[in-house]
Amino acid sequence: MVAEAEMQIGGRIKRLRRQKKVSQADLAQALGISASYLNLIEHNRRKVTVPLLFSLAGQLGVEPGELVDSDEGRLVGDLMEAFGDDLFADSDITNLEIRDLAQSNPAAARAVLRLYDRYRLLGSAGAQKVDVAEPPFHMATDAISDFLQESASHFPALEAAAERIRGDIDNFGDSFESGLKAYLFNVFGQEVRLASLPHGIARQRDPSGRAILISDLIPSETAQFLLAHHLGELAAGAEIEAIIDAANLSEGDAPALARNVLAAYFAGALIMPYEPFLKACRDHRYDIERIGRRFAASFEQVCHRMTTLQRKGAQGIPLHLVRTDIAGNISKRFSLSGIHIPRHSGACPRWNVYEAFMAPERIHVQVSQMPDGQRYFCIARTITKGGYRYNAPKSYLSIGLGCSAHHARDMVYADGIDVFGEGQAVPVGTGCRSCPRMECGQRAHPPADHRFSLDGTSRPESFYARMT
Repeated sequence: MVAEAEMQIGGRIKRLRRQKKVSQADLAQALGISASYLNLIEHNRRKVTVPLLFSLAGQLGVEPGELVDSDEGRLVGDLMEAFGDDLFADSDITNLEIRDLAQSNPAAARAVLRLYDRYRLLGSAGAQKVDVAEPPFHMATDAISDFLQESASHFPALEAAAERIRGDIDNFGDSFESGLKAYLFNVFGQEVRLASLPHGIARQRDPSGRAILISDLIPSETAQFLLAHHLGELAAGAEIEAIIDAANLSEGDAPALARNVLAAYFAGALIMPYEPFLKACRDHRYDIERIGRRFAASFEQVCHRMTTLQRKGAQGIPLHLVRTDIAGNISKRFSLSGIHIPRHSGACPRWNVYEAFMAPERIHVQVSQMPDGQRYFCIARTITKGGYRYNAPKSYLSIGLGCSAHHARDMVYADGIDVFGEGQAVPVGTGCRSCPRMECGQRAHPPADHRFSLDGTSRPESFYARMT
């Protein structure tokens, strides 16, 4: 944990101290250090030893991991992406100033991001001549993504509800599938039946309200998840509404979208109960396909569940997850690993989440190194949705899952790979507009502060490379 304790956590210490209305002098006295030394720590000018980290956590009333596992890195990345817009081309804002804003005033930093989101919406609406009185759906998805990030994608109330109901389900049948169906019938009076539903419909309630119809075309893992999702809406509705009320989601469609997302969270927790699932992850070292067979869950469902293992005292690896289509549109993004996933654009084309499309359904492994030197261990694999009948269209998506390189040894996919070895890492960035790697041959756009300086006598491999 020493390496983690050396992270820049001063901003979080300062915020927690201020929230508790404790003076710098009083906290320093309680810790047995000078006020000037604590001031240096809060400004990230002194490293925090492990004993001091635990003392700080105790005085501030948090777990040590809560001091280390900050979302400042993601906030900094989002801000850099926003300030990379041509709008700020002449502002001369430095990365250090952006980082200072995120660390010292995160509430103001998030307000800047919301303002920038609204600015982009207005620009798009003006070009398309649409009404912006009601925020569009993509604004709601951004709000939900932020909501999940701020919650570390972990909801104890839903975990407790899922564990309680799973115990009853296990008493209703010899298998989870039979017990789930029996529970729905005995508790809610709803029978589960397979049916030939209209194109594009996976689940539908019978007009009588006494039956749940499941499409006979979808895979068994999907059918099981849909039933568990439906049960979440019925049995965990109070918990879901309480979470939404506390989150204060104001964007138009965000509350409705949140209900769907939280019911899906419940479904994952019901199918893959926390303690047995965490044990399987540790025993099988995050072997996704093996764990999927153990819980009769799909590749994507297992990946999602792995990102939610943040129970205090029983935590899994801090992971990031990204889902993209073949055009580079990111439809899901979440990061506890520290890696930044773009908010407003596609990710770096060097990420293996895009490489995976070249060899479908094979797991691609990559050691990714960001411009700041941080390394991440990433895996990616494509999945296919739809096309469950002849000539039906299919959707091709890529799922990326990863962690800090320091946790790579806990994953089976890192066996035989020297994650810190020279020449092992692939240089990647967040996005072209904020990436400083001028010589990258895969650039689609120059950095925001780039000025062309072509002299006509030579042509570099990268059109955006600075001439020397």
